Amino acid sequence: MGSEGPLPPPSVTVHVTGFKKFHGVAENPTETIVGNLVEYMKAKGLPAGLKLGSCTVLETAGDGALTMLYNVMASGVAAPANDSSSNEQVIWVHFGVNSGSPRFAIERQAVNEATFRCPDELGWQPHRLSIVPDDGGITKTRLTSCPIYAIFMLLKKKGFDVAISDDAGRFVCNYVYYHSLRFAEQKGHKSLFVHVPLFSKIDEETQMQFAASLLEALTLTM
Repeated sequence: MGSEGPLPPPSVTVHVTGFKKFHGVAENPTETIVGNLVEYMKAKGLPAGLKLGSCTVLETAGDGALTMLYNVMASGVAAPANDSSSNEQVIWVHFGVNSGSPRFAIERQAVNEATFRCPDELGWQPHRLSIVPDDGGITKTRLTSCPIYAIFMLLKKKGFDVAISDDAGRFVCNYVYYHSLRFAEQKGHKSLFVHVPLFSKIDEETQMQFAASLLEALTLTM
């Protein structure tokens, strides 16, 4: 008895995605954030207990981008999450842009509905379709298991203009988030979607600081 010894310190591995351009947004800030995140975090210094995993920029598309999304997420299952011997938590963080918003938004949920206001970048424009038909109708929701209020408070204390949102829209952001939440639940991971504004509303350096602070908040609250 007692021969096992203490568990190793908890570690959090965060995999991050963003999106390329799409109709009405010629330069997607999330492509820049995700593309620069590894070097930015190296220069800043990773918080204790945090491992930065993959950083992937996805096509702004629904069904056409699913193969890439699931390949990326499958790569994060190399080691079992929440295993008692590794004491590791895997989190998927997805950044998307809300071009009409002046602030950051932490998304609490995704809805099983695909209704695209315009065709995605591969020409698909579904209307009132279930994202995962096996889950039921378009009113089905999936909630993040991340402690979003604690994350929100940490970000507010750092001075960021951030809100908690219950509506990720019905476009590609919600589509990807729904699939990610479902995958995370199956694998024992966590998933979180965060909307950012355009760089014309909050500048690039502030948004990089926000992304770094979000990763730190996830590490502290897990």
